[in-house]
This record gives sequence, structure tokens and C-alpha cells, in this order.
Amino acid sequence: MKLTKKTHACVRLQKDGQTLVIDPGGFSEEDAAVGADAILVTHEHPDHFNEGRLRAAMEANPGARVWTLKSVAEQLSAAFPGRVHTVGHGDTFTAAGFDIQAHGELHAVIHPDIPRITNVGYLVDDGTVFHPGDALTVPDHPVETLMLPVMAPWNKIAEVIDYVREVKPRRAYDIHDALLTDLARPIYDSQIGALGGTEHLRLTPGGSAQV
Repeated sequence: MKLTKKTHACVRLQKDGQTLVIDPGGFSEEDAAVGADAILVTHEHPDHFNEGRLRAAMEANPGARVWTLKSVAEQLSAAFPGRVHTVGHGDTFTAAGFDIQAHGELHAVIHPDIPRITNVGYLVDDGTVFHPGDALTVPDHPVETLMLPVMAPWNKIAEVIDYVREVKPRRAYDIHDALLTDLARPIYDSQIGALGGTEHLRLTPGGSAQV
């Protein structure tokens, strides 16, 4: 499987001529979802879900489908009848040839005064890749490649390190990093790499790896 990192929280997965895109939000490239056969969205925040970009991808490929939670599906389903599917924790489905399991129910706490919204993470192909969205969800399944949200208003590096330790993936690639400055990146790299207990990796936007 080919993994391509897009800006911030968006990733593209490709195998057998099919393309799966997760979280093509407003911080990612305008064409992040274009060419996708299937699109997964973890939650409704604009850095993960951009309606215009999803619509462009759906219109460019009449065969494209979206799987997401109810709050996002309601914004798209009328325009694309039969092509937008609502999922939640515990659901399993196949999207563009990828076997998906949905894990998690709530976004991480940003502040006690801010209501929590729904967030669903996606385990792809029996744990080959896990994208948690905006939560530190630990799936009840081994994970080979963890997409690791390294920097957000709702987390701190101690929580990120402990999350890697708890999931115990074979490797962890940074996502959710658009707010992380180049000055701070070496600190995150060294601390997560030294303390996380797994191989910690980073791809620049547009960079790819085989997983």
C-alpha cells in the first residue's frame, strides 16, 4: 500500500489501482480529494472536512463515495444520493477495495466549556493504517502504521508520547502538524522518537512511503 502525506491531517492511500483519501480539510491542498475513489472523514471541523473540496472530488469522479459520521453526511447526502454513507463506532465496510473498521465516538476535549462532537477513527486493511482523527483512540486491534496527531489545541506532547506507547504500532507517521513550526519540529521528533517506543517518522506534504 502506498501512503502519501498531504498537508495537515489528510492522507492518500493507494493499492490495486484504487485511491482512498482521509480528511481532505481546509488546511490541505485544494485538490487533496481529487482522483479519490473513496473518501473518509473523521469529523466536521474545517481542518478535516471541507465541503467544497469533497464536492469537487465527487463531481470529478461519479463513482466516488464518502463514508463519514452523521454531521458531515447530512451536508452532502442530498447532493449525492446513494453515494454518502453514515458510519459510527464498530461499523465495518469496504471502500474502494480497502477494508475499514470504525473506531471511536468523541473528539478529544479541547476545553471543558466547549461541547465535544463526534469523531470516528478509521482502521484500514486489518491494521495496516490507523487514522484516529482528532482523538487518541486506541483500537482493539494491532496497528502497523499509526497516523499520529502530533500538535493540536487539544493535546500536549506527553499525551502524544503516551498514546504511541499505548497503541504500540510498528511505526508512527506525523499528521495534524500544520500548526507545528519548523523551529519546533526537531523537539517533537527527538522526544517522540526517544520516548514513544516505536519508529517515529515524518513525511513532508506530497511525500510517500510503502506501508
